[in-house]
Amino acid sequence: MTSLRRFLVISVLSALMLVNFIAALHGYRASMAEAESLFDQKLSEMAAQFAAMPLPDFESPPSADDQQMVFQIFSAKAKLLWRSSHAPAEIISDELGFGEHNFNDYRWRTLVYENPDSGRRVVVAERVDQRYRLAESVILESIVPVVLILPVAGILIWLIIGHGLKSLDVLAKILRRKSPDDFGAVKVDGAPVELQPVIQSVNSMLSRLSASFERERRFSADAAHELRTPISAIKMHLHNIREELPSGSESLGSLSKDVDRLAHLVDQMLLLHRTTPDHYPAKFEQISLENLAREAIAECYTDFAQKQQTIELDGDVARVDGDRFALGILLQNLLNNASKYTQQGGRIELITQTRGAQVWLTVADNGPGISTEAQRRVFERFYRLGGDRHSSGAAGCGLGLSIVEHIAELHGAKIVMATGLDERGLAVSIVFPVSLTAGKNSQASLGAGKSLRRGSREEAQ
Repeated sequence: MTSLRRFLVISVLSALMLVNFIAALHGYRASMAEAESLFDQKLSEMAAQFAAMPLPDFESPPSADDQQMVFQIFSAKAKLLWRSSHAPAEIISDELGFGEHNFNDYRWRTLVYENPDSGRRVVVAERVDQRYRLAESVILESIVPVVLILPVAGILIWLIIGHGLKSLDVLAKILRRKSPDDFGAVKVDGAPVELQPVIQSVNSMLSRLSASFERERRFSADAAHELRTPISAIKMHLHNIREELPSGSESLGSLSKDVDRLAHLVDQMLLLHRTTPDHYPAKFEQISLENLAREAIAECYTDFAQKQQTIELDGDVARVDGDRFALGILLQNLLNNASKYTQQGGRIELITQTRGAQVWLTVADNGPGISTEAQRRVFERFYRLGGDRHSSGAAGCGLGLSIVEHIAELHGAKIVMATGLDERGLAVSIVFPVSLTAGKNSQASLGAGKSLRRGSREEAQ
């Protein structure tokens, strides 16, 4: 049963119908017995009246009747004195008292009564089917209202149970309204005793989650200090060793690359932890993606220049509600990935577009691209296309796009991957929903001048 309310209503109604059925059956049988007693009493009274009537000693003409009740009156010498028109001429029964007999194609309830003073014998009979029909009509009139009231009872039970389960709805609404970083205790005013264990269990779970997240935050802060500090010291020692050893030492170069990779891994792991949507302390504001993209390009300028790559910024004025720090990390990761995996002298383009109720931020390149199957895995942590021996030779740890996914989720955006520039390479698009204020500001800016549809380009060669 998927609905507790429906289960309770059906169960209560079923129990109510069963009890009513048993009560009605018992009442029917008792009522029929009582009706039989009343009908028999009526026959007894009628027989006594006939026995006391003054009648001649010769047979009188038959009396008219209603075909449902007949009588016979005999003298003490068993001579028929009077009968109803539908009663047979022969005596119906010789046995005193009540009985049942068949005649005139019906079953009859009979009573043979004898007057002790005159010896006169009276036989009265009543059709059994008529007796049952009359009794059942009376009894059913009292049972039918009980059956008809069941739908009304069902509605009342539904409303009453709904009122009783209202505290569950209140608890559900409180839990739905809680933010991901709110681990405060849940309080439901007027909660019934049965719901208290559930509330206590929920509060206990929230308390444990709060302690767990606090431990993670402490780990992040401790890891940032404990890991970055020795790495910085190692870099310093490497610099000193480089001054002492002959230039061009292959081992020293490899060691330097490994230390740089380790530093990059630590930074990415900490960023991955910090950008988790469940506990990232986001500060949303109106942000121009165009200006943020310019800043990200400037920060990554050295990487583009070393590989003689061309970077272009194009598109519409686009504004979104977002966290500046998180979106900056998102752009840097996308640009770094594009630079790493695009060949020497390749081309990268960063595009911002407003499409209806959405803002598209796209980073496209003309590198080797990735297969459709690999696109489904690139957001997995520590996954690198081709593993650590990627053909590009670029150092990485496979966390960049996982961080991008976290930040996109934080902003309610989705990620779309497609073919990049020149019918090759890779294009990664972040699709943001446009807020009401952002949409208005964007339209106003576009109306002010479409010359911002980027004639400006930044190139590093």
